[in-house]
Amino acid sequence: MKTVGLDTLDGQAPTKEGSGDVMRRDLLSALAGNQAGRDRAVAHKTRRVVLASLGVMQDQKAGRKRGLAVALAALLLVVVVLGPFFWRVADELIGGELIGDTATEFSLWVCILCPALVAAALVAGWMRKKS
Repeated sequence: MKTVGLDTLDGQAPTKEGSGDVMRRDLLSALAGNQAGRDRAVAHKTRRVVLASLGVMQDQKAGRKRGLAVALAALLLVVVVLGPFFWRVADELIGGELIGDTATEFSLWVCILCPALVAAALVAGWMRKKS
């Protein structure tokens, strides 16, 4: 079992007689704070890496917010476009019109197919994004 002292580094014996003095000087220099340049370089490198990671995280957050805004805008557009068709179908069916009437049937098909197409597009986009 090796013991670690001032004349050895990481439990390894010095290879030359004078290297123990060099290691002792390096250790004392590090303890005294004479190697601040190395610490400063490491701190700057760490700071650059952290700031780069922060930028990436902010871009991802902005992308998620943009996606949510687009989804809400699409939902609002669907409601605005399909609203009159829903109103017409409800008004005609409540008013006693026949469901076999051409205009009522067309409006009913629009009310059924448009949301189905929008849902299919959303599912396809979600599946593409997931894979």
